[in-house]
Amino acid sequence: MESPAQPVPYHELAAIVDEILDECGEDVALLSEKLDGLPSHVRDDLLVSDLLNAFQVFYYFFKETPGDLLMERLILSPGSALLDGLLINEIDLFELIFAIIDHQPVVVVSDGEHALATFLGPDAYRDGLMYIESTL
Repeated sequence: MESPAQPVPYHELAAIVDEILDECGEDVALLSEKLDGLPSHVRDDLLVSDLLNAFQVFYYFFKETPGDLLMERLILSPGSALLDGLLINEIDLFELIFAIIDHQPVVVVSDGEHALATFLGPDAYRDGLMYIESTL
């Protein structure tokens, strides 16, 4: 049985991110490609760190740019917030929560008190929106 990789020291993660961001600037599509090229244990640590914002992580997993308000909310939140789940949108009486669980993107649709549906993987965001649309 293979033992899990040790967490990458923060200063090493910071150096990796600095190099990638120097190459990518504000181009989240290029950033996403660069993240794909990293060893999975390094990428997994970066995606839930304070070194990337939640929008960069959102784009990495879902390959789409949400509306301006949602994008701003995500930019202002660190990737580390996704470990606990981050309220990213409120649509009528529903809340959309984005989280990273076991290195996978998760979107939870909630009524504010209870989880109504949970979606995993690269289509989780769209699936969450479709669930809300079908319920309205």
